[in-house]
Amino acid sequence: MTQNIKQAGEQLIPTHCSYCGMQCGMNLRVDVKQNKIIGVEPRYDWPVTLGKMCPKGVTAYQQTNHEDRLLTPLIRDDASLKGTKKGFRKATWEEAYDLIVKNFQTLQQQYGKDTLSVFSGVSMTNEKCYLTGKFARVALQTKYIDYNGRFCMSSAAGGMLGSFGVDRGSTFPWTDINETDCVFLAGSNAAECHPTMMFRIWEMLERGGYLIVVDPRKTPVARRADVHLDLKPGTDLAIANCMLHLLIRNGHIDEAFIEKHTNGFADAAAYVQAFTPEHTSNVTGVAVEKLERAAEIYGKAPNALVMFARGIEQQHKGVDNVQGYINMALVTGKIGRKKSGVATLTGQGNGQGGREHGQKSDLLPGYRKITNPQHVKEVCEVWGITPEEMPDAGVSAYEMFELMEKKEIRSMYLLCSNPAVSAPNLNMVRNAMKNLDFMVCCDFYLSESAEFADVVLPAVTWSEDEGTVTNLEGRIIKINRAQRPLGDSKPDWKIQVEIAERLGKGKYFSHLKTAEDVFNEFRLATKGGTADYYGATWEKIESQKGVFWPCKSEHDKGTPYLFLDKTFYHPDGKAVIHSPVYRPPAEEPCEQYPIILTTGRVVFHYLSGNQTRRIPFLQEMCSEPFAEMHPMMAKQYGVWEGNKVKLTTRRGEGVFKVKVTEAIRKDTVFVPYHFGDEQSVNLLTIATLDPKSRMPEFKACAAKMEGWT
Repeated sequence: MTQNIKQAGEQLIPTHCSYCGMQCGMNLRVDVKQNKIIGVEPRYDWPVTLGKMCPKGVTAYQQTNHEDRLLTPLIRDDASLKGTKKGFRKATWEEAYDLIVKNFQTLQQQYGKDTLSVFSGVSMTNEKCYLTGKFARVALQTKYIDYNGRFCMSSAAGGMLGSFGVDRGSTFPWTDINETDCVFLAGSNAAECHPTMMFRIWEMLERGGYLIVVDPRKTPVARRADVHLDLKPGTDLAIANCMLHLLIRNGHIDEAFIEKHTNGFADAAAYVQAFTPEHTSNVTGVAVEKLERAAEIYGKAPNALVMFARGIEQQHKGVDNVQGYINMALVTGKIGRKKSGVATLTGQGNGQGGREHGQKSDLLPGYRKITNPQHVKEVCEVWGITPEEMPDAGVSAYEMFELMEKKEIRSMYLLCSNPAVSAPNLNMVRNAMKNLDFMVCCDFYLSESAEFADVVLPAVTWSEDEGTVTNLEGRIIKINRAQRPLGDSKPDWKIQVEIAERLGKGKYFSHLKTAEDVFNEFRLATKGGTADYYGATWEKIESQKGVFWPCKSEHDKGTPYLFLDKTFYHPDGKAVIHSPVYRPPAEEPCEQYPIILTTGRVVFHYLSGNQTRRIPFLQEMCSEPFAEMHPMMAKQYGVWEGNKVKLTTRRGEGVFKVKVTEAIRKDTVFVPYHFGDEQSVNLLTIATLDPKSRMPEFKACAAKMEGWT
């Protein structure tokens, strides 16, 4: 195994990448004399990635000392310039805090406590995510808090809760991928979005295993698949229902497991009778023989993993899609044992932990429900407030912007997110932010969203603070500080403590002097909850190379595998086989809008691109968005590689360079969403929401195209 070798005058700080849910292990190289991060080395001792890093991870360290870093608070003196980088002046922390407190208090006196809102992200540590929920409900006393996981992970959460009674992103550790016999991968461009897991899939294939990929594009991972189900965007549930139909028809089910450990099979079996391969082929565009082959491979495999990502989740029926694919594991009994199970590929660094501990409008720490009086009582005892003081549940992320547009919400505290790029139907969302009476943004760069703020507070990067995050396996890991905060920047948790003190809520926050103080209160607040972190001390996390939750006591080593005893988290201990009714995309092609538009990622960028578009190498590799289309579509519209086209939907328009490839359906155009201002494809996307997860339908809408000069 390759060893990390530090140079003279250097210190190697073991930590993890700041980007996706893989949380790849790395050592940050620090110049001891200057106390400055100068490079990165892979961690070969990290069991999840074994020294693997992607282009983003290799360059992540460059964000900390970047020339664009915000080093002092900024105050906007000219409100007419909202939505631009102009009109700001530098200020002191005291001046910024005074202005924030004055405006928060004035607005609440005039319009009520719920006129304030908090919108946050899950690229933060568990400690920051936890404290953000407490800050909203105790310091601001508002019910309006939600997070950008509504645009990322919420459908996976809703699907797993409905099927299993618990939401942990993976029922197995990632080390099982190498050893299984089949991976059924739905809606994931894993080779670009999670490239450091691919060595495990390649090893599985080299052992004689099988790979099935469901995707409208022939992505790099789809090119290696034994079966590529190249469906029309938005028709995933038909595929899942067809798989269930075929597994039942061909006898690839575990009747004993179904009888003893599940509910709902009879209804599901009756419903999917209609999803014959022929019918499903007509709905999805996938050949009959491909559907039959995929079901045969998964059904006969001794062990198999069902894995999925945003492709099936970012739809107005995302929860149904997730539950449809989970059904495959439940009817075959390929869950609750090693080398078999279900997982979602988490997009954000702390997409798992960030949704468990209070940033979601209806959740409290430990995955407790704010609508459950006993859960509220348990958290109130830790926080030192009465249940009567706990605000009610609010609304989801996109719905908060709708309330801002209506002036029912008049202020937003925004941190660790860039909704001016990442939200759907951006013309409305940007207008909603511009419509706010007062907006505060915490960030380490002046993002497109920060340009709408009245006060911008300089936060630290991940490498200037410490704490825990929970990776895509459900493994709690430790982030270590490598460099002291640059300039006057501060950790988000400390900023919240200081604002809370100025709002007269110091008795609930002033005892939190360090990130570890926050962690220890956070552990206590999760104790007894579904997502119980109480036994996961920093020391245990370091010594074990991560701890899988639940971890309930000092002697508990954690839970790498869920359901080994075949007991699920519903009251009767059984899983639910759902019968999700197929619905087409909310918006289908028509004469006026004949093209299917879908969106996604590229390997060189992360989320809204606020970080990665500033890194020279990453920006050089992909400097602008593109409209990826099949040669036949390009020929139909009289365009070729490098030309520009204008895409228009019922919500907006954008101009993009043409990228011609045979690796996409002839009726579909793909545009990556990492770019801001007028280059953002989310100006075009539709905000139809999943009724359960409140996830917008990013993955399918109707568009028209014309040449552009």
